Amino acid sequence: MIELTEKRMLGPVIRLHSRDNVVVARSDVALGEPIPGENIVSRSQVPAGYKIAARPIARGEPILKYNVVVGFAAVDIAAGSLVHSHNTEFREFDRDYAHASEYRPVELLPMAQRATFRGIVRADGSVATRNFIGILSTVNCSATVVHRIAEWFTPERLAEFPNVDGVVAFSHSLGCGMEMSGEPMALLRRTLAGYARHPNLAAALIVGLGCERNQLDGLMADEQLNAGSRLHTFVMQEVGGTRRTVEAGIAAVRALLPEANRVARENVPASHLTVGLQCGGSDGFSSITANPALGAAVDLLVRHGGTAILSETPEIYGVEHTLTRRAVSREVGEKLVERIRWWKDEYSVGRDVQINGRVSPGNQAGGLANIFEKALGSSMKGGTGPLMEVYRYAEPVSAKGFVFMDSPGYDPVSATGQIAGGANLIAFTTGRGSMFGAKPVPSLKLATNTPMFRRLEEDMDINCGEILDGVATIDEMGARIFELMLRTASGAPSKSEQLGLGNHEFVPWQIGVMS
Repeated sequence: MIELTEKRMLGPVIRLHSRDNVVVARSDVALGEPIPGENIVSRSQVPAGYKIAARPIARGEPILKYNVVVGFAAVDIAAGSLVHSHNTEFREFDRDYAHASEYRPVELLPMAQRATFRGIVRADGSVATRNFIGILSTVNCSATVVHRIAEWFTPERLAEFPNVDGVVAFSHSLGCGMEMSGEPMALLRRTLAGYARHPNLAAALIVGLGCERNQLDGLMADEQLNAGSRLHTFVMQEVGGTRRTVEAGIAAVRALLPEANRVARENVPASHLTVGLQCGGSDGFSSITANPALGAAVDLLVRHGGTAILSETPEIYGVEHTLTRRAVSREVGEKLVERIRWWKDEYSVGRDVQINGRVSPGNQAGGLANIFEKALGSSMKGGTGPLMEVYRYAEPVSAKGFVFMDSPGYDPVSATGQIAGGANLIAFTTGRGSMFGAKPVPSLKLATNTPMFRRLEEDMDINCGEILDGVATIDEMGARIFELMLRTASGAPSKSEQLGLGNHEFVPWQIGVMS
C-alpha cells in the first residue's frame, strides 16, 4: 500500500515520505533558495511540481517518491539539484507481487446509511444517469450516415421531448480491412454491443454498409443482440443508399422519441453507480492532490456498494504490485500481471511508447520523468480497497467494488472501453488541463492545481489544488468529489456537458493488423 499519511508541506516544497530522497516543489523554487526543514539549498531554478534531491543520490541508487521507486540516478546527484529525466535512468526492477497478501474485505455501510442518487430505472433493472438515443456504425463506411441522422435532431426539434438528453452518433475508423476473427474483431464487437445495450441509451440504431468484414448479422449473433423496439438495424446497400438510409434512420428515431421521453428519475442506491477512472495531462501534483482525492472518493463509493473501474494498463506499470497485493485472490492478481506481461513482451516490444519509459511531452513538462513516476499517481485513483476483478477491454463489468479493465493509456480509447463495460460516469483527473467529454455518460474533470483550475475553469468541475494550497485535506476533497458524483448522476450537468463535448470521443481500441 502506498503510504499517504506522512506528507508534510515545508514552505516551497512537499515531503511525501520520511524515506524519500527527493522532495517536490510546491511552487517555483529559485536558484539558491533555502529549503526549510531539509537543510539544503536549491542548486537551480525548479518549476512547481518537479523534484529536488533532498540529499546526495549516488549513481544507480533508486529515486524514491512516497517510498516507491520511480527511477534510478543516471549520475551522481548533489543535494538541492533538480531531479528529472535528464539525470534519471528508467530500467526494470524486481517487484514482489505477493498476491492477495494485503487483501482486506470492504466494510460496507448498513443499507440505511447508504447514499442515493436520482437515476432512471430501465425495464431490465439497470440504472441510467442520462437518457440518449444512440446511432452506431458497424464500419467507417457508415460513419457519415450515422452522423447525419443524429445531426437532424437539433435542440429545436427535440424541444418537445425534454426528458431526452439528445441523439448522438458513435462512429469509428474500423470495421473492415481487419482480421475477420480473433481479438481485434471480438473487441470491436464487444465495444459496439456495450454501447448498444448501455442503460444511458433509451434506444439505439446500428447502421452497416453491407459488404464490410464486421457484418451486422455477425455482430448481432456474437454479442447476442436482438432487434426489437429498443434496437433497430439498417444495411445501406439493402435500404437503397446514403439518402434513403438517412431518411429511414431519422424516421426510426422520430418514432422512438415519445417512448424515450416517458422516463422519470427516482431515488436509487449509490450501488448503481459505476465510475470509470481516468487521468490525462498528468503533472507532478497528480499523485499529491487529485488522484489520491479521487481514490478517497472511490473508497467512499465502494463502501456505499458502488463500482469503480481503474484502467490504462501502461500507466500502472511499475506499481502493479501495490494492486496485486490487495487482490481478492491470487487468480485476480495473476490476471493483472498477465495483462502487464502482454503489454511488455508482446504488444509494445521495440516501440517508442510510454510503457517502455518515455511519457508524453505534456507529462514531462509537468514534472514527470518516466512511466514509473506517472504510474505512482495513476494507481492512486483506485483508492485503498481490495481489487475484486480484472477485465479485458470492453467486457461487461459485473463485480462490485474496485476493479481493473485492461486498456491503453489514451484517454478516449480507455474511457470508451469503460463505458462499453457499463460505466455510467467518468471521473477524470488532470494537471495540464485535458478537455474531455464522453457521451452518453457525464464526465467530471478534477484539476490537480489551482493556477490551472483558474485558467481553465470553464472545463474543470472541481479544484483539488486546494489540497496543495492547504485549505482542504485529501479526505475532505474525496467527500466533495463523491457528493459531486451523486449530483451529476442525478442529472446536474458537468462542465463538459455544458460545453457540448462528447460527440467525437467514441474511440474503440484499434489493435491487430490492418490489411
